[in-house]
Order: sequence, then C-alpha cells, then structure tokens
Amino acid sequence: MSSQNINLKNFSSPDSPLSGEEKKEKIKTLRAKLGELQLKIQEQKLPVLVLVEGWGASGKGSRISSMIRELDPRFFRVISVSSPSQEELAKPFLYRHMKNIPENGKFIFLDSGWMDETIRDFQAGRICVQQYLDRLEEIKIFERQLCDNGYLLVKLFLHIDKKEQQERLEHLRKNADTSWRVSEHDFWQNHHYSTCLEDFQSFMEQTNLPFAPWHIIDSTHRKQSEIDCLEILCSSIEQALMEKEAGILPISQTDPQYDPKLKTFPLVTMPLLADIPLDQEMSREEYKKQLKFYQKKLAKLHDQIYRWKIPVILAYEGWDAAGKGGNIKRITGALNPRGYQVIPVAAPKPYELARHYLWRFWQNLPKRGHIVLFDRTWYGRVMVERLEGFCKENDWQRAYTEINEFEKQLTDWGAVILKFWVQIDKDTQLARFQERQQNPDKQWKITDEDWRNREKWDQYEVAVNEMLQKTSTTYAPWHIIESNCKYYARIKTLRLLTETLEAALEQAAKHSKHSHKER
Repeated sequence: MSSQNINLKNFSSPDSPLSGEEKKEKIKTLRAKLGELQLKIQEQKLPVLVLVEGWGASGKGSRISSMIRELDPRFFRVISVSSPSQEELAKPFLYRHMKNIPENGKFIFLDSGWMDETIRDFQAGRICVQQYLDRLEEIKIFERQLCDNGYLLVKLFLHIDKKEQQERLEHLRKNADTSWRVSEHDFWQNHHYSTCLEDFQSFMEQTNLPFAPWHIIDSTHRKQSEIDCLEILCSSIEQALMEKEAGILPISQTDPQYDPKLKTFPLVTMPLLADIPLDQEMSREEYKKQLKFYQKKLAKLHDQIYRWKIPVILAYEGWDAAGKGGNIKRITGALNPRGYQVIPVAAPKPYELARHYLWRFWQNLPKRGHIVLFDRTWYGRVMVERLEGFCKENDWQRAYTEINEFEKQLTDWGAVILKFWVQIDKDTQLARFQERQQNPDKQWKITDEDWRNREKWDQYEVAVNEMLQKTSTTYAPWHIIESNCKYYARIKTLRLLTETLEAALEQAAKHSKHSHKER
C-alpha cells in the first residue's frame, strides 16, 4: 500500500483470495512485466532507485531477489548497505548514498539505506535530537533533488510483528548455514520492538513525500509480499514513464510547498562585475615578500586543520586566462601533498552525464582535515550549461537552489567553503590570449573554445552576475579576486584563505572548550 497515512501499529494487509498456485502465476506474470519495463526505462533513460527498508529478518534480501529475477543483470545492481567504512565516516553523511545513485536507464536496489543508518545512529546515541532532525531535512532535500532531476525513487518498508520476527530470528540462528545472517542488532531490535516501531513510524511520517512516498508491505506471507512489491514497482515505473513521455513536471516543481525555486537563503549583496575596479597593482618585490609570508602561515594552518579534522573546499571560477591555475599553484605550493587534491573540472564524461549533475562533485569531496581545490565547479550548471543549451531553462533556474542546499549541507557538516570568482577585463584577456598563441610553451593553454567563449563575453557576464547574486550566501559567500595584476590576485587569495582558516580554527577551539565544560 502507498503510505499516505503511516500507521505501523494497526497496519495489516487484507487477505488475498488467490490460492498458492494463483499467487505463483501472478508473480511470474509480474516479473515478466518488469522485464518488459526494463527495456522501456532504457529507451526513456529513466534511472530507478529502489530502497528496501524494514525489520531485521523481514525478507528484504529475498524480496529484492524476486524483483530482479527476470531483469537483465547488465542494467541493474544490488547494494547491501552495511555500516559505513572509516573513509565514509570521514565524508558527509549523504556521500555514500549519493555515490550509489544509478545511471540513466538502470536500476539500483538498496538493501537498507539512509533510513536504517539514521535510525541506528539515533538509537545508539551517535547523533542527538537536533542532529537527527537536521539529517531528516538533508534526506528530504536529497530525495527531492533526485526526483527533480528525473529519478524514480521507490521506497518500500517490509513490516512484520514482534512474534513473527522473533520466530524468524531463532530459526535463522539455529541453522549453521543461515546464522551469519542474524546480527546482535536484530535481536536488540526485537527486544525493543515498541521503541523501534515508534522510531520507524516517526521517520516515515516525516519523510513521506508526495513525489517519494513510503509503501508499507506486510511481509508476513512471502508470496503475497512478493506480489505487493512487484505491483508497486511496476505501477511506479509505468506512471513515471507516462509522465516523462508527456513532459509532466514532478510534484516537487508544481506544489509551492516543495518547489525549490521558492526557497530563500541568507544572501550577501554582491557588486556587478562591471562595477569592480581592476586597477590594483603590486610590485614583484612586494609580491615575493608577501608570498613567502602567507605560504609559511598557510603551511602551519594546514597542519592545524588536519589536527582539528576540518574539511576545506576551494572553488575556483573565472574568465578564461584570468589566472586560476597560477593562483592554485601558489596555494598548493604551501601545502603538504598528502593532505590536498586539485580537481580540474572539464566537460562531463558520458557516465557523469548519465547521473545527477552534482554526482561527480560529491565523488571528490575532501575527507575531514583535507583540502580539495576545484578548478571549475558545479557552477557550470548556471553558466556553460545554461548558455550552451546543455540543460533546459527549468534545470538551470532550479540549480541555484540545489547548489545553495548542497553548500549548506557541506558547511553544516563542518566544511569551510571558499568560492573565488577570478575577474579580469576584456582587454586583459585578449592580451593574455595573444601571448599564449605566440609563446610555444603556452600554446597548449589556448583553444578554439576559449575564443568562442570570448565572443559570448556579454552573455556570460549576465549569467555570472546572476550567479553571484543568487548563490553568495552567508555560509558560502563569493569572493571577487581582481586579477588584472596576477601578483595582487594571488596574495589576496592567500590572505583570504589564511584568515578564513584562522577563524575556523578559533571557532573549533571555542566549540571544543564549550563541549568539554558541558561534559
């Protein structure tokens, strides 16, 4: 059933009038139908994510096995989501779930996922009430963004009563070949059934979204629950295919309660690019002196942010030939090579294009205490993709909100985000282009695409101004780096970086001191 009203306490599935043989035949028919739908989702490039949650021993694995029986194994994957690894614990909560989203036209089946992980963390005291509520908000944003970007998310919860669970757990434990499938947590869950029931119900009530509803499956009787899972999955795919073919927008983009474009964020007022003075100068002697000073300071700060486990994200955007590469080089020259990574962002590869546009950036987020520098970023969605027609207007208009949400999740996780727009004027760009063409050692830096982009300077300036106005938030503001003078630009960036890291370390120390006093 579709759980418009979640009520696990009094939930029971109506008895089926079908005989055992009739149920077998129906399962066979539904599996064949799902196999046919698999071909259609490939044709329509519909990505399908099936999340199967439920009680321990409720049959999650066997229900997934039933659903995939007639599917082409080249186009689906089953992932059993276990406890996060040490590397995953060093990344944001959603990192390991975002990295598992399917490509267009393929299935991913998750045996447990973000629901099970969140409830376990809360029950074990690893997250407090406020952190639990914050995580619920993250999950709702995650699910909405998936649906907004063309994904079908089917959420199934397999329900059994306390007595049924206990009998199954005991049966599994007695058999040497199945005892490994039972964990201590499963028995803990059964002993605390009422508490877990309340936690499951609360979670599902708060994440029961019209575009990603929960479906409760009575998993007491295997064949009937197989039928229920298959029917829900088939009908969900048919509905999604019909809406995709008809060009119908998701509920999240038509219902004001969920429309991302209506969300507001605390913004910092930004100047227009045309109003930014670019007459700053710095002598080579002064540059060398300050470079040495700030690089020495940055090297010490790098050690400290590693000790305090603060992740740092530096996002570079700017005009071609503005000096992003040289700027990045002066920062990395001060860093321990084991503690940073530079990600040059080019046109997305086919497997990246086949997923949510933020997916490839989630893959490269830093671990706690590490620094990642992005040379070009997720802002390509509202610049290159917007101007070159690589996405629809609705997509790039919605992206302002999606990006603000993405960066808010990262700063809530504890990351420091510094976003630099490297600014030059049109004449300076032309002079640098010509220098590159005439210098054999720099010719690789200039391409036909650079010249084509230059012809669209005015259009890009409009897009950049809108980007700065809509995504310079108090938690992740934009910094304009005046770069007609490269020396000035490099020192300004180093100064901003060191000042920001010093402030973050001071805040971390205060928080630690406050927490220690509370204990």
